[in-house]
Amino acid sequence: MNKPIINKQTVIFKNKPAVIGRYALVGPKEGEGPLKDYFKHVLNQDKFGEKTFEKAEKKMLETVVFSAIEDARLKLDEVGALLSGDLLNQIISSSFAARKFRTSFIGLFGACSTMAESLALGACLVDGGYFNTVACATGSHFSTAERQFRGPIELGSQRPPYAQWTVTAAACTVLSAETQGNGCVNLNCNKQNDNAVPPNKVTAHKKTKNKTPRVTAATFGKVIDYGVSDVFNMGAAMAPAAMATLTAHFADTGTAPADYDHIFTGDLGKLGSDILRDLMAEKGYQMGQNYSDCGAMIFHRGQNTFQGGSGCGCSAAVLNSYIMDKLQDGTFKKVLFAATGALMSPTSSQQGESIPGISHAVVLESD
Repeated sequence: MNKPIINKQTVIFKNKPAVIGRYALVGPKEGEGPLKDYFKHVLNQDKFGEKTFEKAEKKMLETVVFSAIEDARLKLDEVGALLSGDLLNQIISSSFAARKFRTSFIGLFGACSTMAESLALGACLVDGGYFNTVACATGSHFSTAERQFRGPIELGSQRPPYAQWTVTAAACTVLSAETQGNGCVNLNCNKQNDNAVPPNKVTAHKKTKNKTPRVTAATFGKVIDYGVSDVFNMGAAMAPAAMATLTAHFADTGTAPADYDHIFTGDLGKLGSDILRDLMAEKGYQMGQNYSDCGAMIFHRGQNTFQGGSGCGCSAAVLNSYIMDKLQDGTFKKVLFAATGALMSPTSSQQGESIPGISHAVVLESD
C-alpha cells in the first residue's frame, strides 16, 4: 500500500478515500434559506418530536449517521469507526448517539471545525489501511448552543450586529477505500429499503454518470489566538486560524487560491470572511470570486441572522449537500474545504479568557 506524503502540516493521500455515502439534515429556519433545495431532510419543528432540544440534537445525529450508511448501501457492522463531535459539554450528542451503533467510536472536539477534523482523521485511517470504511459526523442546535454558551433563550437578550446564528443541522459523510459499497452516490437515486444489501449485489446504479468525490489531502491546523474575548464575535476569533491553515496548506502543496475551483470556509460569517480576505492579502494571497463561507451562504439576509450561520452543523450541512452535489455533477473538480472552530467553554469565557481558534482543511476532488 502506498504511504501518504506528509509535508509539515499537510498529508497527501495516495489511496484517495472515496465519499460513498452522505446525508444532511437541517432545521426549519435553515430550510428556508438559499440552500433549501440541496438539503435531504428539513425538520418541521426544532424539537424533532423530542421533549428537549438536547434530545433532539442527539436524534439528529443518529438520523444522519443511519441515513448516510444507508446511502452507502452498507450494513452497520461494515463501518469500522464513527468519528463525531459536537458543541455540548462532554460532546454528549455524539456520545449518546454512538450508543445506537455497533462500531468503534472516536469522539472529537474541534468546535465548528469538527466536520473537517473528522474527515481529515477519517481519511488518514482509511488511507492507511486501518479501516476500510468510516463515518464522519457532527451537528449543532441553535437552542442547545445558545443556552450553554450565552444564556437562557427565554431571556431574550439582544444580539450585537456582529453576532452569528448557531445553525440547527447535522450531517455525516461515509469514507471508504472502495467505491463498490455505494453504486449510487447520488442522493436522488432510488434507494432500496434494506440497507443490509451486500455491496457486490448492488449493480443497478453502477452506470450512473455522477462523479465520486475523493479526499486527496488534509491540512491539520494549529491553535491561533489573537486575543478576541467576545463570545458573540466568532468570525473575528476564528479568521486568524483559517488564515494560518490556508497559508500553511498553500505552502505545503505549492498551490494558490486560483488552483481550486472553489474554496469554502466554515463558518466565519460575513464579517469573519471579510477579515480573512484582509489577513490573506497581507500574506500575499488574494481570495477572489472562488471563495465563499458556509456561514454566509446558509441564510438569506432577510432572515435576521446578522453575520450568518455558525455551529458544527453549518459547514457540515453545506458540505454534504451543496458542495458534494457540485463535485458529483462536475461543476467543481477540486475544492478546498476549511472548517473553523472557536475553542472556548462557558467557564473560560466567564473567567475572561480569550478565544483560541482552530481550522482544519481537506481537499476534495472529483474522480
